[in-house]
Amino acid sequence: MKLYTFSAAPNPRRVALLLKYKGINVDTQEVDLMSKAQFSESFCAVNPRSTLPTLVIDDGTVLTDTIAICMYLDTIYPERSLFGSNDVERAQVVGRCHQIFFEGFSAVAEVLRNQGEAFKDRPLPGPLKMPQIPQLVERGNLRIGAFFEAMDAELAGREFLVGKNMSQADIDLYVVLGFCGWVKRKIPETCPVLLAWFSGMKTKLGE
Repeated sequence: MKLYTFSAAPNPRRVALLLKYKGINVDTQEVDLMSKAQFSESFCAVNPRSTLPTLVIDDGTVLTDTIAICMYLDTIYPERSLFGSNDVERAQVVGRCHQIFFEGFSAVAEVLRNQGEAFKDRPLPGPLKMPQIPQLVERGNLRIGAFFEAMDAELAGREFLVGKNMSQADIDLYVVLGFCGWVKRKIPETCPVLLAWFSGMKTKLGE
């Protein structure tokens, strides 16, 4: 099994924190997104979508979606599961991960990728080229603000998003909140629950 990753990027961090929390060691190769190594011939032969993380299983199966990689690793290394203690919690964790990705991660990406030269012609991950839409920067920032408020309300009276233990949903939220810094957004003082939760998660994850 081999994991292709870029440690600084948010989606690879979701997997890296799962591996750290569960104490799993996986053969890992860095693919430098800054130098656009994801578009190299050698990596495209592994993953034509040119996205990270990418996990190649021993039988040759290639997983390219972060949540799929996390679920697979949690299944084959079941100790300290990050996908709940029963079927209902598992469904709730997946639902939360989807919510966080759609409402939070994609909002930050909308701001990040639709301005500046770094993502010119690449507002979406992968090899497809298309123009940036500057108007989406304003909308993305509005979405980020709404996401902060929603998560602050969701976490009121809770230590974790699902059940009584840490889950992948908590890791994903933690990563997205850090990702907000890439577009110069931080948790506002008007969201004290979320601020306290983020600080607590940083300690729990040994960051």
